[in-house]
Amino acid sequence: MNASLTGLLALGTGYLLLLFLCALAVERGWIPVRIARHPAIYTLALGVYASAWAIYGSLELASSAGFGYLAYYLGVAGAFLLAPVLLVPIQRLSHTYQLSSLADLFAFRFRSRWVGTLVTLVSLLAVMPLLALQVQTMGDAIFLMTGAASPSLLALAFCVLIALFTILFGARHTRLHARHDTLLVTIALESAVKLVAMLALGAFALFAIFDGPADLQAWLDGPGRAAQAGVEHLDPAQWRTLLLLFFAAAFLMPHMFHITFAETLSRRTLLQAAWSLPLFLLLMALPVPLILWGAQRLGAEATGIGAAYLAFALSDAWWVGALAFIAGLAAASGTMIIISLALSGMILNHLVLVAHPPVDQPDLYRWLRWLRRALIGAVIFGGWLFYRTVGVNHDLTTLGLAAFIGMAQCLPGMLALLYWPGANRKGMVTGLVVGTLIWLAGLWPPLLTDLPALVVLPPGLEVIASEPDWYIVTLVSLASNILTLILVSLMTRTSPGERAAAEACSVDAVIRPKRLPLEAANGEEFKQHLARALGDDVASREVDRALAALHLSPLESRPYALRRLRDRIQANLSGLMGPSVAQDIVDRYLPYRQDGGDATEDIHFVESRLEAYRTRLTGLARELDGLRRYHRRTLARLPVGLCAFGDDGELLMWNDALSALTGIPGASVIGARRDSLPAPWGELLGRILAEPRSHLYKQPVALEGGLRYLTLHKADLEDGDDERGGKVILIEDHSEMKWLEDELVHAARLASIGQLAAGVAHEIGNPITGISSLAQNLRYDTDDPQLLETAGQIQQLTDRVSRIVSSLVGFAHGGRHVAGQSFAPVSMAAITDEALHLIHLARSGEDVDYCNLCAPDLEVPGDAQRLLQVMINLLGNARDASEPGGRVVVDAAPEGEWLRITVTDEGHGIDASVRDHLFEPFTTTKPPGEGTGLGLPLVYSIIAEHHGQIDIDSPPPGQPHGTRISLWLPLNR
Repeated sequence: MNASLTGLLALGTGYLLLLFLCALAVERGWIPVRIARHPAIYTLALGVYASAWAIYGSLELASSAGFGYLAYYLGVAGAFLLAPVLLVPIQRLSHTYQLSSLADLFAFRFRSRWVGTLVTLVSLLAVMPLLALQVQTMGDAIFLMTGAASPSLLALAFCVLIALFTILFGARHTRLHARHDTLLVTIALESAVKLVAMLALGAFALFAIFDGPADLQAWLDGPGRAAQAGVEHLDPAQWRTLLLLFFAAAFLMPHMFHITFAETLSRRTLLQAAWSLPLFLLLMALPVPLILWGAQRLGAEATGIGAAYLAFALSDAWWVGALAFIAGLAAASGTMIIISLALSGMILNHLVLVAHPPVDQPDLYRWLRWLRRALIGAVIFGGWLFYRTVGVNHDLTTLGLAAFIGMAQCLPGMLALLYWPGANRKGMVTGLVVGTLIWLAGLWPPLLTDLPALVVLPPGLEVIASEPDWYIVTLVSLASNILTLILVSLMTRTSPGERAAAEACSVDAVIRPKRLPLEAANGEEFKQHLARALGDDVASREVDRALAALHLSPLESRPYALRRLRDRIQANLSGLMGPSVAQDIVDRYLPYRQDGGDATEDIHFVESRLEAYRTRLTGLARELDGLRRYHRRTLARLPVGLCAFGDDGELLMWNDALSALTGIPGASVIGARRDSLPAPWGELLGRILAEPRSHLYKQPVALEGGLRYLTLHKADLEDGDDERGGKVILIEDHSEMKWLEDELVHAARLASIGQLAAGVAHEIGNPITGISSLAQNLRYDTDDPQLLETAGQIQQLTDRVSRIVSSLVGFAHGGRHVAGQSFAPVSMAAITDEALHLIHLARSGEDVDYCNLCAPDLEVPGDAQRLLQVMINLLGNARDASEPGGRVVVDAAPEGEWLRITVTDEGHGIDASVRDHLFEPFTTTKPPGEGTGLGLPLVYSIIAEHHGQIDIDSPPPGQPHGTRISLWLPLNR
């Protein structure tokens, strides 16, 4: 095939330009978000697994191992079929703690920056052959199509374009854990291109070289049988080993880890990929044998073209070669983009930042971004350099197996990370080092030099000495890795940090952090502490980002909220610069305060995590969680207020009834200290906590709705071996009971006063009757006008005293006044004038100004003498409350069916504590000896007899002082 070099460059450049346009369309929003984030896009993006090996390496493996090439597809399909128990837990950890790479995950679990560094170095060594394989297929394809003398330089040109694309669209975000919609859509497009190209090549082989399926079957049964007989089928053990290698590659290879876990995709999308990705890989695998058989029928193997590139020999037509080239370019470029992006992050976080911590960087974000861009270029150039120095001397199978076996050395550590909390840092590191050394000694000498493989068989395994080197190295390295990890972990101590991380990583774990206070007291102090490491601008942005994610205020001071803020900042910094550096910065600049006491578990956080994972619990765990939720709901819905404090004074529970009583939502105070609670609750709860007794009865508490009377009960929770201590407080609102008791006391007082009033009325009635009789007789004993006037006044006043005595008797009988008495229309203006006249008789009115504004025509039905008594009492009280020169105003105005009469003074007013009891007998605002406290109760009784109402405003609305008493009486029509 002799295609022009210019045409090939135009084809390759045009394809890469198509990728640029696709990325630009996503960036500009020309492709809707619902399409860019469709699950099908994610499935196609996962198709990045089908690298140049899937296009060319599978053909090479199929020509020598037959259907053994399917292991490449079935291994990853098996991993995704196990997504609920294998991939979903990794995704949970990655999203929760912002872990963007395999090195991040291992460094987080084993609590060591050196673990992340080691995993990064192993990944770098393992991926270099795979990168070289991608570049080598581009160089070989260019040579086959054009016969160019320097295909490696042309491959380098394509590498430069790929690196430029990755830098422009992959390294735009500072955070590795940001979602790259542009990159996902572009990789999905590449997967679609290579799938269509492979299906087209397979269809060409089936219908152009063969005359359909029947002709293919006839060839296989006839001439093709000889070609198939020369294939050495894999031994079942080798087949299973290949399956294991490709199974591990599905989630350990840097580019697969990045696409599967670092992109912020939902759990549901990942579970959908558990069946859609195997379907995609099945479609990719189907054309491989068709292309191989088509090339064999044409006798292409005899041309020396190489089994990997038999697709180019299917036809001399330019478009067939173009399809094979584009399929390979799409597969290689997609793999190189994601590998360079993932590896650059790993190298940055676990090599560069570990050696040179980002302290006091003037523009941290820009510095990190340009470092990543430089590392992307370095990784791609390293792949090209490895191809030029090593790859050109080996076939694709050798390079691919070297990469997959090397990456599989992380498999024991990953399984221990998920399923064995007892594994520790020493065991993992020792196992990984042993396995990696065996891999390097077994496969790298023949890869780099002409030296044979250094394979050491343990005693008892001599039976596999005749097997291929890759198979022996795989078995020995993985077995040594696993055994070393187990033995060292069992023989060495696991640190507390590793145990905590192990619980976080375990599949069924519920994280149980400790309840410790922080040195920083609020979000603003977080910024000040972090500014020493990150600078003012970066520290402020990171803290604000974490506060916004947690919906917290910068002045939040609850210990629980501050611990969550610290965790969120550490997770965010982990996505920015890796978990090792993030943990170092947080531990150093946001330390816990060591008060000397034993830290207890963060109960509220455990509860929140259980709620988040309850849908995933099964069996006994689900039943226990149901019981826990039932008891929790019972406490939360109790009709009595309940709160609980830990031994350290931190609030652990605040139920619904207490939220309703206090007006304080539980979510806003859980995790707070008692002394930081809003008034009056901090002081009230502190009082019961300090009280030696277990209860406080009917404590008066001023709330927004008025004065309430609360009863508090306290119970101590004693510490135990597996039990947490603390205190539980019940708060009952006994206000209604207190008011009822007050009413009963008041009723008893009224009863005793009634008895007293009846006795007084009886004792006073007899003398008054005598005085009245004498006054009447005096009229007949003299003709002196003055004496007659005096006798008349005496008679008038005794009548008044009689009416007062009758009122006392009526009061004593529960308000039943003179029975059968009829009401007549009464002018309130006249009543007020007469009351003012009588007031002036008792005391000179020169020092107080009285003003009667009542209209003469405003009348009410009533007893004039009793209403006069009301006005005398009210005006007398107003006079006594007024200062010399003060003013008392009486006014009346109709309000619907009522007449409102007001008596307003400018005195000092009535104290609020007395105001609610003014109508009770013996309640007075006057100094001792000047008031009896019976006037207003009589006024109240008379107004009630007239079917009216009375109210007091002190001070009146709009006035700084004074008192206004309002009477409402039925208006006479």
